[in-house]
Order: sequence, then structure tokens, then C-alpha cells
Amino acid sequence: MKQASYHKLLASAGFAWLFDAMDVGMLSFVITAVTKEWHLTSAQAGLIGSVSSLGMAIGAVVFGILADRYSRQSVLIFSLLTFSIFNGLSALVSSYLLFLMLRFLIGCGLGGELPVASTLVSENAPEAVRGRTVVLLESFWAGGWLVAAVVSYLLIPRFGWRAALLLTSLTALYALFLRSSLKRHAPKSVRSVKKLPLPVRLAQLFSPEHRRATLMLWIVWFMVVFSYYGMFLWLPSVLVMRGYSIVQSFGYVMIMTLAQLPGYFMAAWCIEKWGRKATLVFFLVGAALAAIVFGWAQSLAILLIAGMLLSFFNLGAWGALYAYSPEQYPADIRGTGTGIAAGVGRIGGILGPVLVGYLLQAKVSIAVIFIIFFVAIIIAAGTVSVLGTETKQSTEKLQRD
Repeated sequence: MKQASYHKLLASAGFAWLFDAMDVGMLSFVITAVTKEWHLTSAQAGLIGSVSSLGMAIGAVVFGILADRYSRQSVLIFSLLTFSIFNGLSALVSSYLLFLMLRFLIGCGLGGELPVASTLVSENAPEAVRGRTVVLLESFWAGGWLVAAVVSYLLIPRFGWRAALLLTSLTALYALFLRSSLKRHAPKSVRSVKKLPLPVRLAQLFSPEHRRATLMLWIVWFMVVFSYYGMFLWLPSVLVMRGYSIVQSFGYVMIMTLAQLPGYFMAAWCIEKWGRKATLVFFLVGAALAAIVFGWAQSLAILLIAGMLLSFFNLGAWGALYAYSPEQYPADIRGTGTGIAAGVGRIGGILGPVLVGYLLQAKVSIAVIFIIFFVAIIIAAGTVSVLGTETKQSTEKLQRD
């Protein structure tokens, strides 16, 4: 594929990724706002994040399977439209239950877009920079979080959370541009992948050749998503619990979010120099240590430094994981394998936010809660170390038919 075309494909898919990140990032601020407006308990607030993750789990599996059956491009656009339309509708409701239902549908679109986009970009990037390219795709996530933090800081205190959600729903317009861009820049070879029946694809995931990789990915995805959504969806609320105002907490989270981009760029450099496996383990261990410091931090300075380190290492690990995952499978089962792994991870995303809500309601300290996330991330790092294999410059995993 020509260099200019793959760069344009990266940018096109990247902005779709950015809009997804805007929604997830903004949800952490929206949860804080609706908790106050609707007088929700910590458990009810945690359920909002968990329902979103449930939708993401189902969306990742369903859209991932569809991406191996139909065009990757069409599935990507449909998932973006799903997320955008229901996001706009969620801004119009005043019922907690209806809001939960819409958050589930939004999650389905979000969960489907991420693995399909990473698979599409991975298949079309030049082999020499494939890992770096997928991490750069992931870096758009940091941009989305940063936009979400800025918009939430400026918009929600003044105009309310509904205005923020209506703004994110305008991403449906981007789907029109995305359709045209993918048609021009995604090559025919991606659309000509062999179409295997679903039972055959599922069986291949657990064949002797792939079952070690499948087990590794499922464990790592679960632990990473469990810790990420458990920690990051609660960041503004945790700061409010520590005595800071909503406006202050939004501003502090915005500062922490700034460290996400350097984390991605560092991971993008390391992944081609050190390899996928070593880079992923390094960033996971760094995220685990940062979680411990954040949980025990008392002063504002330590809290901000630990939060920035948590953003740096956690999001760098995400970038490495998205680059590593598609390389575990051949083209004919890649969307299915990556999508189901992401779906298993979203189960962790369901449990993380609701667990934090119940633990806070039970008066469990923030320090103890973050020890749980430390353990989860260390398990992920250990799993990659023991079960993972290096895929850098591996051609057989990404060979096209």
C-alpha cells in the first residue's frame, strides 16, 4: 500500500477513534454531574460505567465477527453511527433507567469500532512500522480524552452535561466523510479476505496453533480493561471525594490527561525498538506502580504526579496491546479473534466501575481499592511474560490470502 494512502487511512480511522475516546472520557465527567443532579448512590453511579462496558463487550464480539464476514470499512462506519445517534438521544432523557439503556447501546457502537479500526489499520500499514502505526492510531484516544476534559471543564459547569453529550453526537456527521475516505484509501486486498464460517473461526481460536495466544489475550484484556475503567471513570469523582470541587476536579483530571499523549508516543518508539512483548510488560508494570502511588497520595502535588504517571503508563500499555493483538492471528480469523478478546476485556470493564461504586459505598478506602487494580495489572504483565511470544516483524501472522 502506498505510504500516502496508509497515512490517510490512519488519520481517517484515528479521528473515529478520537470521537470514541471523547465519549468515554466525557462519561467520567458526566457521571460526576448526573450523580449530583439525580442524587445517585455510588453503586448507581458505578452501574452507568458498567452498563457502557457491557455494551462494549457485546459490540466488540458482534462487530468483530461481522468484520470477518463483511467489509471492515462498512462495519466500522456502522459502529460509529450507532454510538453517535444514541449518544445524542441520551442527552434528552431525564430517567436514570432510560439513560442506562441508551448507555448500553452507545457502548455497543464504541466496543465495535475499536477492534475493527485497529485490525483495518494493522492490515494496511507497512510491515516495518506496523506496530508503531497501530500505537499512533491509539494515540488518538489520548486526543479524545484531552478534548473531553477541556470540553467538560468549560461546558458542563456552565451549560450542563446534556450539552456535552449533544456535542459528541455530532460525530455522526463524520461517518459521511469516513465512508468516502475508506473507499479511497482501504485496498481491495482487505475486502478479499477468505470468508470462513463462524464455527470454523471460533474453533481455530482454540486450535493448538492459537489457543496459547487466545488465553493470553483474554486474561490480559480482562485485567487491563478492568483496571482502566475502574480507575479512570472514577477519577473526577475520587477527587471530589478528596475534598476538591467539581470544577477543580475536572481541571486536575485535564492535567493528568495531558500525560497520555507522551505515553503513546513513547510506546510507539519502544514497540519497534524493544518489540511488542517487552514494551507491553514495561508499560503495564509502570501503570501498576503508579496506581499504588495514586491510591496512597495525600498531597495535591503527589496526586497530580501519580495521576500523570498513571495516564502515561496505562495508555502506553493500551497502545502496545492494540498493536500486539491483531498479530496473534492470520487474516481470516483476525477480526473474530481480536474482537472476542476485546469483548472478554469489556467484562472486566463491567466489573471495574460497579466494584468501585460498591466498595466506596461500603466505606472501603481509596488506597485499598487501588491495591486491587495494582494486583490486576501485575497479573496482566505476568501473563504476557509467561504466555506471550514476540511478534515484531512476523510475516506469517499477518499474511494475506
